[in-house]
Amino acid sequence: MLNQRIYVSVVGFSDVERHALNTIFRLSEDRDVSYAPWVPLVAPGAQPTLMTAEVLLVDGESAEAVLSHAKETPTGQRLIWVGPDAPDHAWRVLQRPIQWAHVLHDLDAVYAARLVDSGYLDLDFTSPAPLGGDPAEPPPPMRRALLVSSDLGERETLRLRLCAVGLPDIDEVSNTESAVELVGRNHYVCGVFNLDEHHLDTWSLARLFAQHNPMALNVGLSAHVGADGHWWSRRRVQRDARKAHVTTVLARPVQVHDLAPWLDLLRPV
Repeated sequence: MLNQRIYVSVVGFSDVERHALNTIFRLSEDRDVSYAPWVPLVAPGAQPTLMTAEVLLVDGESAEAVLSHAKETPTGQRLIWVGPDAPDHAWRVLQRPIQWAHVLHDLDAVYAARLVDSGYLDLDFTSPAPLGGDPAEPPPPMRRALLVSSDLGERETLRLRLCAVGLPDIDEVSNTESAVELVGRNHYVCGVFNLDEHHLDTWSLARLFAQHNPMALNVGLSAHVGADGHWWSRRRVQRDARKAHVTTVLARPVQVHDLAPWLDLLRPV
């Protein structure tokens, strides 16, 4: 039986982009096909492993990209290039701002290509192609956001910021029952949850949201992670957020400069 884990060697990228990529890796652990960063461990004095990552994901604007541009990839490895001036041997080409759902789609295609190479599947996934040009690709899902908070001012700030990054379709709810119904009915690319609500089960809602939308940006808001919060409260909230598969927890009251780097990941290409 084929191993259904794809290893990805990452070259370059900003801290925010790497965080988003690591979130993809972490959330994929519950899928049939999972992804993990390629970090070969070699004991002192031992020969380097001959195995290579199945995917080479390269930031074309990084200093290290020149090596990947000049050197052909090993047999069986796929090069996904982000940015301009992609080499001819790039298997997929993406542009910024990065659409992380497209990255996941390409990683899934790598697994399909591996099935092709193994004779398990008779499809052609092997030709380099930029995204958006293949009519056989499924249409992207509706880009929609969910806000769960009873704080009207907070929702107004979030609504304006989401509209600014091209997400005008926003569902706003202030009760648990409506939120559960919406999560079960719609697909979302972003969810924002006020984790300090006392009359809303926002922790369970954030966890449910992650289960239904594993590739969405899942943002928690809490005053406990702000500068005035106690260190133990910050630690507890961050720990619980990881268990709930929340992408990041930002301080309340929400600050635009904290929110912007995350919502910028949602900008359409």
